[in-house]
Amino acid sequence: MKLPLLGLNIDERFLTHRLRSSSAAGIVSCLFATLLFAWHFYVDDVWSWNLLAVVATFICTKWALMAWYRWTD
Repeated sequence: MKLPLLGLNIDERFLTHRLRSSSAAGIVSCLFATLLFAWHFYVDDVWSWNLLAVVATFICTKWALMAWYRWTD
């Protein structure tokens, strides 16, 4: 694949690496949000609804996409 604006050739390896790195970044971000939520909950005794919403969004999206790919594959 050739990108018209950048003039770079993109092959399957690049797309695979981008997929893996995006997946790893999402999982690490969710883990960090979970740990930060736990810190606020256990140390500060405060429910951080924003962090809980981020974690819940990640989990729901991950499960929904796993189910979708399982049913349509």
